[in-house]
Amino acid sequence: MARRLLCCGMERIDPAPSRARRKRLTPAPPPLRRLAAPGWSTPRAEAGEAECFFCAGAALATLAALLAEEPAWGGALRQRLALRAGAASARVMRLREDEPALRDAEHLYAAGEPGPAGRLHRLWRRLAIAKDPVACLAEAGAWMGLPQDHSAALRCEGSALAAAAAAARAIYGAAPAHLRAEAELLGLFAADVTLAGRLGVWPPIPLLATKFGDPALRRGAAGRRPRPDDLDWPRSAAFALALAARDAVALADDLQRRAAALATAQPKLRAKGAGRVVALLLSDDAATPAHAARAAGLSDRAARRLFDRLVTLGAVRELTGRDTFRIYGL
Repeated sequence: MARRLLCCGMERIDPAPSRARRKRLTPAPPPLRRLAAPGWSTPRAEAGEAECFFCAGAALATLAALLAEEPAWGGALRQRLALRAGAASARVMRLREDEPALRDAEHLYAAGEPGPAGRLHRLWRRLAIAKDPVACLAEAGAWMGLPQDHSAALRCEGSALAAAAAAARAIYGAAPAHLRAEAELLGLFAADVTLAGRLGVWPPIPLLATKFGDPALRRGAAGRRPRPDDLDWPRSAAFALALAARDAVALADDLQRRAAALATAQPKLRAKGAGRVVALLLSDDAATPAHAARAAGLSDRAARRLFDRLVTLGAVRELTGRDTFRIYGL
């Protein structure tokens, strides 16, 4: 709006600021804060149980605090961790699928049967958005051949870390010998649910399964990974959770910056429904042009052009490296 000024007794009309000037006057967004767990929260290889619990508590407190802020990119964080958990679970079950293969199974063939590894990945994805984790645990148990009621394992006593470790041990110990691999995964499922309940991080976030096979946890000449019936399982679980929480915070820092780039690019998008595509990218690990077209009411061609534009602006990445059947994400 033009402003009226008095100059030498005469009224003068001061022209409204131009669009370029208004743009210059728009305050810059606040700088992004660095998200990082304390540098000392990684346990030493020879650390005892107390040190592992202490380091895990520090890293988990950092992660819980940033999730409590409910960042816009929280869905992408949860689903990317679910992808990591799915790939780790596939290795336990001696399946060949890695993260790219699981992403393809979920986003390119979502309407069909994704196969055993894809099913495991899908269970972790559901856990990351679960409103009723007890029902999600029951579904996972039924698919793994362990259909009995496991809800008692979620009520283990002790601190958050101790209760999470105990939940995994309770499920693993009650399973028949021929289903120990399935029980191990279900125990990790229950551990993450228990931990989320104690920390107030809801829905649960896949953590323990992303790191329980880490080489740093392997012990002995054979390099055997820890299992829930080991005597020092609480230490191993805390060690793995310390590593997992630190990695999750580092991933959150990366996604925060990528989400900021996406927010900067959004005003430059002319396609109708671009806002819904942006929301889709913030809420999931990845998206295809076909999925985005359905979500935003775009044609397939318009969706592809929109993603090409986002890549050009540096707002998203193409995750497959292929010329066809492309998948995009933060």
